[in-house]
Amino acid sequence: MNSISRRQFLRTTAAVTACSAAAPLLVPQPIWAAAIEPSAAKLPRWRGFNLLEKFTARREGNPAFREEDFQMMQGWGFDFARLPMSYHCWSEPDPARWLKMDEAQLKHIDDVVELGRKHGVHVNLNFHRAPGYCVNPPKEPLDLWKDEQALDACAFHWAQFAKRFKGIANSRLSFDLLNEPNDLPEDTYARVVKRLVEAIRAEDPKRLIIADGLKWGNKPVHSLAALGIAQSTRGYAPMRISHHEANWINGSQNWSEPTWPLKIKEGDVWDKERLRKEQIAPWKKLEAEGVGVHVGEWGPFNQTPHQVALAWMRDQLELWQEAGWGWAMWNFRGPFGPLDSGRADVKYEDFRGHKLDREMLKVLQRF
Repeated sequence: MNSISRRQFLRTTAAVTACSAAAPLLVPQPIWAAAIEPSAAKLPRWRGFNLLEKFTARREGNPAFREEDFQMMQGWGFDFARLPMSYHCWSEPDPARWLKMDEAQLKHIDDVVELGRKHGVHVNLNFHRAPGYCVNPPKEPLDLWKDEQALDACAFHWAQFAKRFKGIANSRLSFDLLNEPNDLPEDTYARVVKRLVEAIRAEDPKRLIIADGLKWGNKPVHSLAALGIAQSTRGYAPMRISHHEANWINGSQNWSEPTWPLKIKEGDVWDKERLRKEQIAPWKKLEAEGVGVHVGEWGPFNQTPHQVALAWMRDQLELWQEAGWGWAMWNFRGPFGPLDSGRADVKYEDFRGHKLDREMLKVLQRF
């Protein structure tokens, strides 16, 4: 207990006791997260989930984030919420109106940052759809990587967020610039990232900033190291485990039922050691350059057999624990996560009006 004071420990214990009294199935919040002051060179081992209230713009309007999610995460020992957001939630898709922002929707983001403070959960704001780019359809009207109007608008939006949240500690809040840039030339990506970082730092020089790796988050970007920002990787490999029969992945319905380890063909086998070599080692080289690393997304789709999913998860989690990296599962409520996942091969537990995959939760809590 060298890293925190006895007073901090007693205060944490008292809070956990009160939470447990209200919800007896919960487990104590860990105290290790307080040990490291966040910096771009070394991130805490934050662990948690992606929350999707602003993931896509809804015709009926997007709801506020749920305090219940933060209560459950805190009670179960998790301390990180990544919020993949579409700018369509607070701005219009028409480039002529990109600089007009809806204050009512932005108030929801103010509120979720406060929920994070209240429940001891770090909030990571991410542009899943930015002016000019999204990994998912529909295609944006302008191209962030080529069109200056799109880059100007994206920089403007991040500058507004930086101004809005200036002074909030990095232990509570970080910015994740752009979700999963595709297979771009590195210099193209670096030019855009540099511009966004400059826009943020013009308003808040101290804000903790994270950039996703290239190739949809899988490739570390060494040329960004000099910017003093951290980077986010992914934990979906191999896709035949994580996205088995996912209807948005072409050909996934034709994959054979997976096992773990996974043999695709002779000489093409995925196991823990291959994950270590291909998914951990390249990012460890980046980390050695003074760049903090976090796993921003990962998880198994609900068509992957449950026991296969859990075995794969254990190996992933053990590797990240060894590496000292945190992670954010996709998602908390939904087909990848521990709540309301819709799996056919799970005996769910009723929990606060949700269907809880207790076995998955226990695996997540171990690491």
